[in-house]
Amino acid sequence: MLNLIGLLQAGREHSVDAIARACKVHRRTVFRDLDTLREAGVPLEFDVAKQRYAIPGIYYLPPTNFTPEEALTLIVLCHEMGDRSRLPFFEPVVSACLKLESALPGNLREQVRRVAGSMEIQPAPRSRLEGKAPVYRQLLEAVGRRQCVRIRYGSLTEWETICTRVEIYRLLFSRRSWYAIGRSSLHRSVRTFNVGRIEECEILADGYQIPANFSVDRYLRNAWHMIPEPGPDQEVLVRFQPMVAQNVAEILWHKTQRTSILPDGSLEFAATVSGLKEISWWILGYGDQAEVIRPEPLRQIIGRHAAKLHERYNERMKDEG
Repeated sequence: MLNLIGLLQAGREHSVDAIARACKVHRRTVFRDLDTLREAGVPLEFDVAKQRYAIPGIYYLPPTNFTPEEALTLIVLCHEMGDRSRLPFFEPVVSACLKLESALPGNLREQVRRVAGSMEIQPAPRSRLEGKAPVYRQLLEAVGRRQCVRIRYGSLTEWETICTRVEIYRLLFSRRSWYAIGRSSLHRSVRTFNVGRIEECEILADGYQIPANFSVDRYLRNAWHMIPEPGPDQEVLVRFQPMVAQNVAEILWHKTQRTSILPDGSLEFAATVSGLKEISWWILGYGDQAEVIRPEPLRQIIGRHAAKLHERYNERMKDEG
């Protein structure tokens, strides 16, 4: 297949017999490989009068000799991240996967397909982004051209729909959704916008430069996920009961985490975070299996939520009783 691609992209037309001789394969193999290229979306040209094939222009980059492990990794990722919209707006990677497969030698292609068919990736639940593909494409075009955008945004901070001009610094997919990170004219600072809540987007003529020292890590600081809060970072210590200790210890939840299994089987989980709200929701997810040891403000946040839950469920039990 690699030899076939090299012949067809070299600027000359070739007959099936000539291709078979050059690649040292049977005519049937040539026809099969040509069909594979068509299925992958390669723009094959066929001169009926001359009975010759060619690929117009330099459609492919020079062929790369992949090892089986390299090819397998790329193909599995392409299929699993692009197929069935597992990573929103990444459907084109399925086409890229087919092109990669078609460029592999026959024996390697079959081996990779067999192994890839036995593997599957189950990503975490993701946000519904139906109808947001045009917005995503506009953001992608804007950041590529370094042009500002004007967006209407359903803000959960201001609790209203806002309109702001944004200089996009990064498009980030994190856990469940796509985010646009950039300087907002309304806030006069760098902010994070969930693509799912962008109601309208317009590319402007205004250009901008991304600051040379900008990085997502520096911007997010030690946020538990996506929302760094003002003020100094805080040291958090949480004790998890033995029932969930191993589960918590097995996962890298945060870049600063430190864990220690205690003699009774419980777990002490420590981290340095830029804000307490996001981590409080994670802790609450473990119910009575987690207890905040410090800081005191985080204990109070969890305590208030627990009190509200107790009140709510007690009222329900009284109504039912």
